[in-house]
Amino acid sequence: MNYKVEKLKVNYKTLEEFKKFKEYGLQELSMLEDLEANIIENDSESPFYGIYFGDKLVARMSLYQIEARFDRYFEPAQDYLELWKLEVLPDYQNKGYGQKLVEFAKGFGLPIKTNPRVKSKGFWEKMGFEPVNYDMERDLGENPLAWFPAGVKEQTH
Repeated sequence: MNYKVEKLKVNYKTLEEFKKFKEYGLQELSMLEDLEANIIENDSESPFYGIYFGDKLVARMSLYQIEARFDRYFEPAQDYLELWKLEVLPDYQNKGYGQKLVEFAKGFGLPIKTNPRVKSKGFWEKMGFEPVNYDMERDLGENPLAWFPAGVKEQTH
């Protein structure tokens, strides 16, 4: 299938679409609060990307660019992406939507850090992500995974 990843507009139509995800009980992945906090105007910069099936939003993620001066994961230190809240509606899972979103993120050519949700680590490993050495101060109880483009490796402390 040919899926098109789109930058989602920060508006009330998108907010209504996000509510559909929450109805499936995936509150811990909900971007509703993020969206409400970011509603300013329709053309404001959005960190949200998604895939539509017809006119229904079926997969989404948040993608934030972190500046090199805050990089505590990658060597050489550089701008990187933090991928959050990747979610595919249950009826559309295992159809390539999540993979397409991750491939889209990789297309920026920057290293990527994510924090896998419960039972999703296998998906991330299939997508080429690997665990980083845990640092209690930096990771604060999370177990981040990272994707390293060519020429990039994990920072050593």
